[in-house]
Amino acid sequence: MTTMDEIAAQVDAEGLERVLLQHRIEQFLFAESQCLDHWKWAEWLEQFTEDVLYWMPVRKNRLRRQRDQDEVPEGIEMAHFYDDHASLQLRVNQMHSGTHWAEDPPSRCRHLVTNVRIRPRPEPTAAGEVEYDVLSNFVVYRNRLESETDIWAGERRDVLRVVDGEFRIARRTILLDQNVVQSKNLSVLF
Repeated sequence: MTTMDEIAAQVDAEGLERVLLQHRIEQFLFAESQCLDHWKWAEWLEQFTEDVLYWMPVRKNRLRRQRDQDEVPEGIEMAHFYDDHASLQLRVNQMHSGTHWAEDPPSRCRHLVTNVRIRPRPEPTAAGEVEYDVLSNFVVYRNRLESETDIWAGERRDVLRVVDGEFRIARRTILLDQNVVQSKNLSVLF
């Protein structure tokens, strides 16, 4: 027979485990944002798996009666970003090359990540790796040259995979809260 103290200890241990997981994932996301804020693009890219999909679809407008339909288009349709690891590497190489005219001088950016929600995936990958669905809200502020300012807000839907004991981003879907991007370019990373 289980005593109330044993049940309380088990609940406390499970609760502590969830709190620690939340903290570890939040710290991972904050460190990733800091890489972008400090122009450490190669270090940022190391946070992704080799099979990553980095996707920012163009949002669909919906009528109020359609609000139960997902705003994320099926298939590729149109996207601002639809990158794998190789194309992300090309973006990073271009940032380092000195020939990225849209980022010379480099933008001053601040990536804010909030409202992190975590859900373990029910099954491990074929290789036995544990994955988590991680939803977060973001605000990216960019200032460049003398007076150009852009602010983007939205939601990120990440799949984090545990690889050799460390989190890596296996998939990132970026959902901007605007349908038409008003900025001159999307040369920043999210």
